[in-house]
Amino acid sequence: MPLNVFAHRPLVIAALHLPDYALSRGRSMAWYEDYAVANARVFAEAGVPWLKLQDQTRTDGSATTDTLAMTTAIARLIKAEVPQIGLGIIVEAHDPAAAISVAHAAQADFVRLKVFVGGAMTAQGPRYGLGAAAIAHRAAIGAEGVAILADVHDRTAVPLSGESQPFAAEWAVKTGADGLVITGSSFPDTLARIAAVREAGVGRPLLIGGGVTAANVGEALGAGDGVVVSSALMRRDAGEDDVVRWDGDLCRRFMDAARG
Repeated sequence: MPLNVFAHRPLVIAALHLPDYALSRGRSMAWYEDYAVANARVFAEAGVPWLKLQDQTRTDGSATTDTLAMTTAIARLIKAEVPQIGLGIIVEAHDPAAAISVAHAAQADFVRLKVFVGGAMTAQGPRYGLGAAAIAHRAAIGAEGVAILADVHDRTAVPLSGESQPFAAEWAVKTGADGLVITGSSFPDTLARIAAVREAGVGRPLLIGGGVTAANVGEALGAGDGVVVSSALMRRDAGEDDVVRWDGDLCRRFMDAARG
C-alpha cells in the first residue's frame, strides 16, 4: 500500500480548485500557471503538508483532452516550483484513468476518486463504481505508488442503493482503496459516520472531506486520520480574476489549530 500521504501528522490536505477550463476559454495557460503556483505557495508557506489539485471541468463522460493536458502541465509545474508540498489530483469527470494518469505523469502522491463503489445520483446523472477500473489502470501503467483516496457516500451525491456507510466502506477496502474519505451532511453527521465505520473495524485511514474549520479541526483529527479543507481558508474579498484566492493568515491559523 502507498504510505507517503498517510505518514504525515497532522494530515491536512488543502484543495486548490482550478477554474472550469470549458468556462474559462479567455484565460491563458500563463494565467493558470501563475494562479496554481501562487496559491500552492500560500499553502506551503503556511505549513500545509499536502495540496490536492482539483480540476472542475464538468462533463457527462470521460475527461476532456484539455483536462488531461492542462492539469498534467500545471501539476508538474507545482512539483517543480513548490517542491516542499506533497501533491494529489482529482478530476471532475467520472474517469479513474484520467486522474491516475495525470498523477503518474506528474509524480503526484495520491488521487481522490468519488463513487468508487456502488452507485450514486450526481448532478451530472447516475454514476457507478469505478474502483475496479481504477485499480486495474493503476497496475497497468505501473503507478502503484499513487495512493487512492476513495469517497464513501460522498455528500454531493445520493446513493442509488441502501447499503450502510460501514458496508460501503468495506466494499471500498476490498476493491483496493488505500484511504477512505467520509463526509456527512453536517459536521456532527460526519463524526457519526466516522464513528460507525470505526466501530465496524474498517482497516484503512479515514479522512474528513469537508466542513472542517480552524474551530473544529482538533475534533476532526481526533475522530479521523486526516482532513481535506479549502473554503475555510479562502480570502473573503477575492474576486474571480484575482490570482491569489487563499488567505495565508487563515492557512497558518488552521495549521496551528491542527497541530494543537
